Amino acid sequence: MQKMRIYTKLLINLALLLSVHVNIHAQEVKTPAIVSYIERYAELAIQEMDRTGIPAAIKIAQGILETDAGRSELVQQSNNHFGIKCKTSWTGEKVYHDDDAAGECFRKYTSASDSYADHSDYLKSQPRYAFLFDYDLDDYKSWAWGLKKAGYATNPIYAQTLIKFIETYNLNSLNEFSYDDSSALSSYFNLLENDLGALTSLSKRAPLNESNTNSLNDDETKTEEAEVEKKSKPAEFQKGVFKINGLKVVYCKANQSLLSIAKKNHVHLSQLLSWNELPKSTTLLKEDQLIFLQKKKKHADKDIHIVQRGESLYDISQKEGVRLESLISINDIDKNKRLKNKEKIRLNNESTPGLRHFSKSSHNKKHIALHVVKQGESLYTIAKKYKTTIDSIKDANSMKRNELQVGQSLKIPK
Repeated sequence: MQKMRIYTKLLINLALLLSVHVNIHAQEVKTPAIVSYIERYAELAIQEMDRTGIPAAIKIAQGILETDAGRSELVQQSNNHFGIKCKTSWTGEKVYHDDDAAGECFRKYTSASDSYADHSDYLKSQPRYAFLFDYDLDDYKSWAWGLKKAGYATNPIYAQTLIKFIETYNLNSLNEFSYDDSSALSSYFNLLENDLGALTSLSKRAPLNESNTNSLNDDETKTEEAEVEKKSKPAEFQKGVFKINGLKVVYCKANQSLLSIAKKNHVHLSQLLSWNELPKSTTLLKEDQLIFLQKKKKHADKDIHIVQRGESLYDISQKEGVRLESLISINDIDKNKRLKNKEKIRLNNESTPGLRHFSKSSHNKKHIALHVVKQGESLYTIAKKYKTTIDSIKDANSMKRNELQVGQSLKIPK
């Protein structure tokens, strides 16, 4: 009886894989049930990816396979989306379901969210899955085969089926999104509901909702194209983490995922975007560039940067580890201004190196106010009151966090 059950299950899996294979080559409209499952649970998968580093593509593919796109008896009875059995450590509710053997014990959850979180915690806590987290987020084939190798499922075509789902529905695109980026997800869902051909272009496009800050008038286009063609060759940078202006930085290639860079270097995606002054919607790098792993400084150790052909103010900000807003302020320049070859861009407020220490201290004495924190005040309200920035106040007071205490004295740069 048990052999017959396993044989029947194998035939169903083979039929499912064949169906996916046919859909790929025939470019047919995707299965509505699977599209519905992806749209319903994508945000959960992305949220768990941000929390634990498990690719959203892999998690959704597993959910589709384990639940038959939300239609299986087990998931309807238990909210168990990943076929996780009770094991000896489980103390929660249980349901019994025929799987490899009759009446096997499975975990029961109050919600899909609990199931998604427990699946992440389960993979993270089991030593046999530890090697998976060495793979890149976008390396779905290694993740799929790794799950099979580690014994996640007895299904002999488990890895192949996950891979087919990911490729058919372009699930790897989910790895590039933030769970709260509703506009990006909506764009993906719209493409998902169209034919397969339209979907394959998503990962090759520019980041969603990102505007080009260096847009040109029509009569300037040819000039800019010529500048791009003559742009100086990029400098050679060492591999791995190194330092510029005393800050940790890595050199990354075009089309690399910002999320994967953040995960690899143990920082939050939101921090990485902020530190590198990139739009929140950025998912992939449009070109090779330096990515800082710490917040850039307001000035550099050296005084001047000599502009190379084709460089923008943002390029200089990244090369020197100086915030873009600081360069704009120091040089009294528009951020979109086209810079001339060999033009000098100042990296410090002080123009004379020998006077740097004296100027700085004099500046501080003349432009520092003292504020005593009152009940209900925040850094935002204080910064607004003195017409300065939160970062300026934090820097002046060597603060790492935004918390304030009533009666606390703050130095206010003006």
